[in-house]
Amino acid sequence: MTEVRVPTLGESVTEATVATWFKKPGDSVAVDEMLCELETDKVTVEVPSPVAGTLSDIVAKEGDTVGVDALLANIAESGSAGPEETKPRENDAETSRGSASGGGDSVDVVVPTLGESVTEATVSTWFKKVGDSVTQDEMLCELETDKVSVEVPAPASGTLTEIVAQEGETVEANAKLAVIASGEGVSAAPKAETAPKDTQYSTPPAGDGGPGKDIKDGPAAEKAMAEAGVSRDQVKGTGKDGRATKADVAAAVAAANASPATSAPASAPRAPVAAQDEAREERVKMTRLRQTIARRLKDAQNTAAILTTYNEVDMTEVMALRSEYKDLFEKKHGVRLGFMSFFTKACCHALKEVPEVNAEIDGTDIVYKNFVHMGIAAGTPQGLVVPVIRDADSMSFAEIEKAINEKGKRARDGKLSMAEMQGGTFTISNGGVYGSLMSSPILNPPQSGILGMHKIQDRPMVINGEIKIRPMMYLALSYDHRIVDGKGAVTFLVRVKEALEDPRRLLMDL
Repeated sequence: MTEVRVPTLGESVTEATVATWFKKPGDSVAVDEMLCELETDKVTVEVPSPVAGTLSDIVAKEGDTVGVDALLANIAESGSAGPEETKPRENDAETSRGSASGGGDSVDVVVPTLGESVTEATVSTWFKKVGDSVTQDEMLCELETDKVSVEVPAPASGTLTEIVAQEGETVEANAKLAVIASGEGVSAAPKAETAPKDTQYSTPPAGDGGPGKDIKDGPAAEKAMAEAGVSRDQVKGTGKDGRATKADVAAAVAAANASPATSAPASAPRAPVAAQDEAREERVKMTRLRQTIARRLKDAQNTAAILTTYNEVDMTEVMALRSEYKDLFEKKHGVRLGFMSFFTKACCHALKEVPEVNAEIDGTDIVYKNFVHMGIAAGTPQGLVVPVIRDADSMSFAEIEKAINEKGKRARDGKLSMAEMQGGTFTISNGGVYGSLMSSPILNPPQSGILGMHKIQDRPMVINGEIKIRPMMYLALSYDHRIVDGKGAVTFLVRVKEALEDPRRLLMDL
């Protein structure tokens, strides 16, 4: 008997409501077939079947509220090899294992642990092909999750005899990726019926007579197709075994809208122009990281009452202090003295006076944090990531600079772990490095505040009745107005301004 439990629902989400059951007790289910749909405060979560078998009983009924890892149902596993669409893969795996001459053992390559709250990944790139020799710990492939890329090393030396999960496929934690035949005299035996490798762009849609003809799309995709008036044969499935996803439906709708309607005579004259434009376009599937960034930013706008307040800071004193001590600082601590440590210290100082900016909303409660885990937004070739510097309020200037330097390098190299990007209480985003003069940053949920830094620009300022040229920077604080009032937001920004215009206040704790 296999238990079906509530999956991880996301950071700060602890419970959900059972919205719909798509199966009833006694129904046969296939692996990954959708069993039910859960609703949280922010998103809808589909629960797939972990095994093939028969749904023996439903524990949590529709309308019930359930916590993370709560029991939803039980499935009696079938004694057969599984659903029809999985048999070729299993049989091929056995054939591949049996073809290894010389008595070599078969070693499965499985998806490694992906991190807290991450249950699936997409196979991004295979560095080896069937028949290649591999050595232990040599990189076989790269997986892409919502936030990070994960390299999968070879667990043993030998020959790659089978690739189970092709590029573009979505795999769950601990799923089998490939098979390695280890031992002397091992020879590869690729599958006889192997066709040209499918990618996320060539996976046949369900219902076309191909491998996915008996695959049932997820309820969310079916609902999206019904609402958009799109037929299944218009959607190219990129999910597991050719299943259609909501993103696939959106892509099909966008493609249909972009294409000229052949049935409308009025659009005929525009066809050559559209064809020329289409020839110059390039369609690239969004990475999981980019999809997650887009979803979280939109969720923040839909959920929080975001308001932005602005101020400006005279950077004269900070620049003078940095110029005076930067060589000595680097010689002693082995790291350059930048502006980020000043801003981090100033924010930690201001958060002590205005703690609601460092708090978060959890249901009907406000959770105040007596520490500062500072998120430092960093742009990378893969997209925006926010590594977290933990307990930044108790760190020195040198410790902060070292942490920022190390996290930034790991972010650019795509080596950040999930744990390094979770748990932040406040975020600093420096758009000034790209030349931004003014912007309104978007919150990083569930945080309630984010400070936007901008370009330092010489401007004429009135100082003691005289016009002087000063290096000025605009500051922007975006905050959640549900928890932070205007007075608190303005006070926070003023304290940051005061600390930067007179850094001695940081030493005096003023």
